[in-house]
Parts: sequence; C-alpha cells; structure tokens
Amino acid sequence: MKKLYLLLPILFLIYWGCEDEKDTTPTEVTLWGVVYSVENTTELNLYNNQLTGSIPPELGNLTNLTWLDLMYNELTGEIPPEIGNLTNLEWLILSSNQLTGPIPSEIGNLTNLTYLDLGRNELTGEIPPEIGNLTYLTVLGLGYNQLTGSIPSEIGNLTNLTFLNLEYNQLTGVIPPEIGNLSNLIVLSTRNNELTGEIPPEIGNLTNLSYLYLNNNQLSGIIPDEICNQGDSSPRLSNNQLCPPYPSCIEDYLWFLGEQDTSDCD
Repeated sequence: MKKLYLLLPILFLIYWGCEDEKDTTPTEVTLWGVVYSVENTTELNLYNNQLTGSIPPELGNLTNLTWLDLMYNELTGEIPPEIGNLTNLEWLILSSNQLTGPIPSEIGNLTNLTYLDLGRNELTGEIPPEIGNLTYLTVLGLGYNQLTGSIPSEIGNLTNLTFLNLEYNQLTGVIPPEIGNLSNLIVLSTRNNELTGEIPPEIGNLTNLSYLYLNNNQLSGIIPDEICNQGDSSPRLSNNQLCPPYPSCIEDYLWFLGEQDTSDCD
C-alpha cells in the first residue's frame, strides 16, 4: 500500500499530461466573415469577390483543400507560410491581387500542385529553389511581379510543365541550361527582365514549344543553332545584345530579332 501512495503523484502527473495533449485542431475556420468546415471544405473559389486585407494564416487549417482560387481581389500583405500546410492542393491561384513580400519557401511543400499562378502581384525577392519540388506542375505563372535574383536551376525538375511565365520581373543572371529538361513546354516567356549571358543550346530540346519570348533582356553572344530545333519557328528575341551570324531559321525572319545592341560583338 505504501508503494501505491508513492506512485499516486506520478499517476496524477501522467493523467494531467495526457489531458494537456488533447487535440486542439480547429474543426471550423472563419475567413472573410464566412465559416468553413475543416473536414468538408475541399474547394474554395473566391475569384473576383472584392476581398481585402491580408490572407489569414488560419487558411492553413483547411488541410483538405484541393482547389484554392483567390484571383482578382484586392488582397494585400505577404503570402502566409501556413499556405504550405495545404499539402492536398492541386490548384493554387493568387494572381491579380496586390500581394507583396517573398514567395514563401513553404510553397515547396505543395507537392500535389498541378497549377500555380502568383502572377500580377507585387511579389519581391527570389524564386525559391523549393519550387523545384513541385514536379506535377503543368502551369507556373510568376509574371508581372517584382521578383529579383536568378532563375533557379531547380526549375529544370518541373518536367511536366507546359506553360512557364516569368515575364515582366527584374530577374538577373543566365537562363539555366536545365531549362532544356522541360521538353513538354508549349509556352516559355522570360521577356522584360534583366537576364544576361548566352541563350543555352539546350533550348533546342524544347521541341513542343509554340511560343518563345526572350525579348527585352540583356542576352548576348551567338544565338545557338539549336534554337532551330525547338518548336517555335518565330522566337521573339528583340532588344538584346545578340551577335551575328544568325541561325538559318532566323535569317529569313530578321524582324523577330528586331533591335540588337551589337556594340560588343567581334
């Protein structure tokens, strides 16, 4: 009996410790004045709904979401890192708002995504390399922001991409040769950035391209002959620093070259 008395304080602590570990996960989430069930909400389509303010971090509790569309609203502030909790998402559309700050690295947790559009905001910072985790992506739209830094080589992991839009940012550095891994691309646009260096010959691997926009950058050197292998026979290359001689597929369509600064060409 004495031993039992000695054990009672320990049993008491264990009991209350278990009480403290009770599941506190909410069953409901209130977003913009509407209550949503955590268990039953699989799609949230608030497209063009005049939403204002920031994206609430509580959104990350709706872990059964497969579709989230907040396009064409007036949302401000940063994309909350809690977005990375929505690991069942297949579509994520936050475009055409006024979002600022960086793309959170937690976006790389959304490995089931097939469609990601963050375009037409005011996002800054670099494209996180974790975006290379999203290997099911078919559409990636990051255009019309204020993104800086280089295009991460990890983008070459996204071999299911058919649409890649990075236009109208402030991206610098070279076009990574890993871009040639994206053999399913139909549209590739990096126009209106500050990209430098040569066009990688791996661009010729993109035999399914219908649209190639590299214009309005600071690309230099010789255009590789391999550009004639890629699917777009009319690549837009104007307003760069590309040097002659030009590949045979472009010679007859020199207007695609437009103005070139050849002052540094041999």
